[in-house]
Amino acid sequence: MKKIVVLLIFLLWQGPAFAQVDTVQRVIADRYNSPAQQEKPYVILISADGFRYDYADKYDARFLKGMRAEGVEAESMLPAFPSKTFPNHYSIVTGLYPSSHGLINNHFYDPQRKEHYSMRDRSKVEDGSWYGGTPLWVLAEQQQMLAASFFWVGSEAPIQGILSTYHYIYNEVIPIERRIQTVVDWLELPEEKRPHLITFYLPEVDHAGHRYGPEAPETRQAVQDLDKHMQMLTEAVAQTGLPVNYVFVSDHGMLAVDTKNTLPMPAAIDTSKFMVSGGGMVVELHAKDKKAVKPTYRKLKKEAKEYAVYTKKKMPKHLRYGTKDDKYGRIGDILLLTDAPKVFHFSSRPPAPGQHGYDATKVKEMHTVFYAWGPAFKQGIKVESFRNVDVYPVIAEILGLPYTHKIDGSRHLVEKTLK
Repeated sequence: MKKIVVLLIFLLWQGPAFAQVDTVQRVIADRYNSPAQQEKPYVILISADGFRYDYADKYDARFLKGMRAEGVEAESMLPAFPSKTFPNHYSIVTGLYPSSHGLINNHFYDPQRKEHYSMRDRSKVEDGSWYGGTPLWVLAEQQQMLAASFFWVGSEAPIQGILSTYHYIYNEVIPIERRIQTVVDWLELPEEKRPHLITFYLPEVDHAGHRYGPEAPETRQAVQDLDKHMQMLTEAVAQTGLPVNYVFVSDHGMLAVDTKNTLPMPAAIDTSKFMVSGGGMVVELHAKDKKAVKPTYRKLKKEAKEYAVYTKKKMPKHLRYGTKDDKYGRIGDILLLTDAPKVFHFSSRPPAPGQHGYDATKVKEMHTVFYAWGPAFKQGIKVESFRNVDVYPVIAEILGLPYTHKIDGSRHLVEKTLK
């Protein structure tokens, strides 16, 4: 009897938390595709978070391997620095590096606003003023082409005052079968209400990679489960008979890190003089008094072991993460970057065995995938590795969405991959 009472108390205490999960689809009324846009193709942009460049072959994702063989495959796709989830998902849909679009990490400090942004803070995630650039769904909606999002970084915020016509607040409780059916339902709407751009996000491979490491059997299973879900989605969409194009990407790879010999907070950091932001592979120090930057930098350089120390002015140019790149003034005055597989760890909780965030030009395990297939793509094409900011022009070209704003990506993939 005592156990039953305890269980009831636990369920009653947990109840409100479960009740707060928001699974309702948002639909913005009074929007329609223009007659010209109704004639355009369709694109489903899919991200399998944490899907490393070699996972499909390593774990025998047979369906994905078959689809890439019928379309376009890249040697790999390089995430922007830092190779984290929020910066890179937003880079893919804006064609901008993190320093250009403002989401410089999953969690960061903005000295101008004197506020912290966190991917776990709903008030920040849903505040469009944090997001720069023009995401693909905003570009589409601006040109009277409807868009839908079954999750993507930025899709819950009115960016430039615009949300996708169809969208959801992020949650992980909606079953994959329901999500796939929702995509089909969208594509079966009347032409004037049917979205031509759909974003679709899958977190399970990333969760497994973090929790168990990239070499674990659980990660293998997550990859194979995702492969089955991709087949389910593609076969269900095929029943609509529409000319749908698929772009399958990810935000970053995954590395088995050194969990036994983590790096503590360096002794040279005086937290009364600096706001400390980040952790893991990248620690950023925001000086409360700029006079503290030079002496602290010198001390850190002397004691640095298994990590590199830079001032924002002297960051390596290829990272696009220095003073000249920092459009929103959010990058720290001093940056500490660990040598793989080392991580900074300031928490009492044990570090995750699988992590990401390193410079992808130095750590191949940070590379991810680009597979694309459908009527717009060439067949049996393999292209060299490229940066993820180059995806934006490809999707804009397929959908016939011109843009005049400047992006960091180039159009070289357009000619190489599209018919």
